[in-house]
Amino acid sequence: MGYKVLDNSNEWREKYQPRKGLEGPFLFAGGRVLYYDAKVGSYWDPRTDFYLERDEVSYLHNELVRILEKS
Repeated sequence: MGYKVLDNSNEWREKYQPRKGLEGPFLFAGGRVLYYDAKVGSYWDPRTDFYLERDEVSYLHNELVRILEKS
């Protein structure tokens, strides 16, 4: 098993800091940054202040896998 660095810049790390009660931040394909809320059981998008539907998170995950498979 290996890994691929999607974004090595510190820009998103500086903008999106850890938040109390949430896991992350996690960088997804397309530069989308999400946090996981274990109490709610869903990912939260700080840009929209909304929780994502399961199908949207599934789509983002599949896009990430597709990118990694190309490497």
